[in-house]
Amino acid sequence: MKNNKTMTIQLMKKIVVFICLLAMSLPVVAQKKYSEKDLAAMKQSLMQAVAGKSKEVQVMVDQIFSYAELGFQEVETSKYITSVLTKNGFSVEQGISNVPTAWMAKWGSGSPVIALGSDVDCIPKASQKPGVAYKAPIVEGAPGHGEGHNSGQAVIIYAAIAMKELMEREKLPGTIVIWPGIAEELVGTKAWYVRDGYFKNVDACIFTHVSGDFTSSYGDNGGNGLVSVRFDFEGEAAHAAGQPWRAKSALDAVELMNVGWNFKREHLKPTNRSHYVIVDGGDQPNVVPSKASVWYYFRERTYEDIKMNYESGIKIAEGAAMMTNTKMTHQMLGTAWPGHFNKPLAEAMYANIKKVGMPVWDDKDIALARGVQKLVEAPKKDQQGNPIDGLKSTIDTLKGSVAFSWGGGSDDIA
Repeated sequence: MKNNKTMTIQLMKKIVVFICLLAMSLPVVAQKKYSEKDLAAMKQSLMQAVAGKSKEVQVMVDQIFSYAELGFQEVETSKYITSVLTKNGFSVEQGISNVPTAWMAKWGSGSPVIALGSDVDCIPKASQKPGVAYKAPIVEGAPGHGEGHNSGQAVIIYAAIAMKELMEREKLPGTIVIWPGIAEELVGTKAWYVRDGYFKNVDACIFTHVSGDFTSSYGDNGGNGLVSVRFDFEGEAAHAAGQPWRAKSALDAVELMNVGWNFKREHLKPTNRSHYVIVDGGDQPNVVPSKASVWYYFRERTYEDIKMNYESGIKIAEGAAMMTNTKMTHQMLGTAWPGHFNKPLAEAMYANIKKVGMPVWDDKDIALARGVQKLVEAPKKDQQGNPIDGLKSTIDTLKGSVAFSWGGGSDDIA
């Protein structure tokens, strides 16, 4: 555990500095009176301030890790994070976009308005003790932070606090906004934040997420957009042995929809990613289910293809309802646009990454990383042909738009 915490402190301290330096550059650049020398001095001051907050960063990373709350259930996580922000002078609006665990924190006034965001939810059945390179759940079957969402908020919050202290000292105008990616794994909130105007007056939005590289990127990142849709079928129950002919099976409709979609896959583009889970398949085998539901993610590289797959899914669901004489309704639960990111911000971030440099890993850090890579059977090389072995010791290149992508994951940050 001690070695794991040491590695966490090193890693998070570096990332906090990256965010700080970029966020600081924006209000300072807006004030024409500051020279390059002034800017360099303020950056150095920020780096020293962040170094003094490394313990607080590590504590927050561990605390959020310990809560391990699923999407829309981030009750203790949000309570803890907002209490830290309130104690440090930020005003917090709770329950934004009618999501109980969502919030937005602000400090300062005037322009520029800089928003910092990162996700907070975890994944089902991913409970894991920290700092060990073997499967060891804290609670068997419980949720856990398998995607590193426990680290992002700690990074941006202590970057914001350090930035706030510098702005107060230097009397810099500007507003700092902090927001959480609630239910990111369900692509459940960010589009609604935008819809409700929470980013209306924001001049720049900086988002951070864990990665295998120290870098930033701009343009098309190669990921897919998606729509998250639940299909609900309603029929008529009956005793499965006594009078099954009276029944209209909603579960049959769900299964026929899944069969229909799986036959559709042959005729979809290679960039398609689609998946489903049956969230309600009935209560017990001797009762034909009168209600059943299936939840789909339809992913593609472009809006047009996402829409086409979504509409195809509805048609297949309608066909399944017709075949079983059931009724079908559907509800869109979340959306994610294909990612496209800002080039000037990415370039500014990358310049600061180079200024701060890489953490210095010790042998125990590298051994832990190699142990995890062996456990998950990680590939020996990345997509560019570079070896995957332990922890990287050099800064990766600034990444622009991908020339081509076979598709992949999604995030509702775009």
